[in-house]
Amino acid sequence: MTSLRRRELLLATASLPLWRTGSVRADPSAHYDVIVIGGGTAGIPCALFAAQSGARVLLIEKSPALGGTLFWSTGQIAGSGTVFQQRLGIDDSADAHFNDCMRINEHTADPELTRLTVDHAGETINWLAANGFEVMAGHPVTGIGHDHFTARRYQQGVNNGLSILNAFLPSLESSIARQEITLLTSTGVNGLMQDRSGKVVGVTVAGPSGIQDIRGTHIVMATGGCAANPRLFEDLHGVPLYAKTAYPTSQGDGLLLGMSAGGAIVGGEKYASLAGLVPDAFEYPCQMYAWAPLNPAIRQPWEILVNAGGDRFVREDHPSIHQIEHRIYQQAGHRHWAIFDAEMLEKSEPIIPDWSRARLANEHRTHPMFCSAMSLKDLAFRAGVNPAALVASVNDYNRRLRSGDGDRFGRAHRPLTLSKPPFYSIAMQGWTLVSFAGLSVNRHLQVLDNERRPVPNLYAIGEVIGAGATSGAAYTNGMLVTPAITFGRLLGARLAGLSRAN
Repeated sequence: MTSLRRRELLLATASLPLWRTGSVRADPSAHYDVIVIGGGTAGIPCALFAAQSGARVLLIEKSPALGGTLFWSTGQIAGSGTVFQQRLGIDDSADAHFNDCMRINEHTADPELTRLTVDHAGETINWLAANGFEVMAGHPVTGIGHDHFTARRYQQGVNNGLSILNAFLPSLESSIARQEITLLTSTGVNGLMQDRSGKVVGVTVAGPSGIQDIRGTHIVMATGGCAANPRLFEDLHGVPLYAKTAYPTSQGDGLLLGMSAGGAIVGGEKYASLAGLVPDAFEYPCQMYAWAPLNPAIRQPWEILVNAGGDRFVREDHPSIHQIEHRIYQQAGHRHWAIFDAEMLEKSEPIIPDWSRARLANEHRTHPMFCSAMSLKDLAFRAGVNPAALVASVNDYNRRLRSGDGDRFGRAHRPLTLSKPPFYSIAMQGWTLVSFAGLSVNRHLQVLDNERRPVPNLYAIGEVIGAGATSGAAYTNGMLVTPAITFGRLLGARLAGLSRAN
């Protein structure tokens, strides 16, 4: 999740170079060794390492500026054997990293792609460090926001995702200046060119210079996911796109291109729901009005959580946020309500970070997702949950707490009964920032068809292979950005080698 505010984002964007195709034009008669579609987290390092390894590279980006989701991302990455660990005397290994990842995602990630990531993640982070990347004070840590590792190998740049982009740019500018990389911005790819055998032999692009067919030996999809395309997202995941929180260009272009060439889509079933989004309305996709992390590692809960039926459904202080999110995923519409009373409001830290108690109380008088009432029954009617069940849930919670009986779900943190009016509710929605479905790839990052046969000359890296490939059915620390950069580096160098061999 991004920690950049809109103003900061705009300022950061304004400070970065914009490359426009008016000054750079691809030669339609040229033949490129490597064509990279997408100039973001995965595409830039792929283009760089291919060029630095001797390949003739074309990098295509549909936006005016490079960077993609790095503008919005916190840029959290994880790896073992890094210079940042060495500074702190931390002993770590790729095996430990692998075991932690698979434990957190409950073995739902692709083991080969996870292994490929962790075996080379340290190299990736050290390469970033050598190019100016610096981490926040106190990092690396065991985790931020999601289930933690057993070792401190997780870090965030001082300027979030922009720290990564700024590490990319000097080398990229040099490669462009040396004409090792031809860059097309504000240029979309309308189609993949295939010969009669199905081999991908080029791309059809549309940009300021018009429509061109450009040929290449190896074509790399690095176009991001589809979490800004409601229809495609729901088609691939079977779940509505609840929130407008993804980077706007994440429209699934590469998924559609890959499918058009015979590529298979996998991973939609791995969809994982984040907790605590407060929507502006239950109309999807909604705008995020606020966010309550609901993570006991960040804030111990005072409230109880109920579903639309008015029933508690989870241990609110479960040490694993993944388990809380998984239980939210099982509720109708992934909706959940935080229920609390006047004393909890007075004595606890506000459930929404950076909000004052006064603001939280005021929202219950003005915003439709925030309700209050002098009785639980009236609160339920106003909030849209089952009144009888809500009263029963609160009575059971209070009775067990007063009698010293164990909580129904095993909750340990129970500081107060929920008994002092007025009573409050906050309606929340499960949500995601990323798409879990993506193009099927093998360990060589070749796009596969439905029979798991490679589509000749077509490769995919980054979110276009789906978050589920390396993160599994969970939000595993650093296993989105880290594999994107790592796979870009590895694939770029490999394709350059294949080009030289031919």
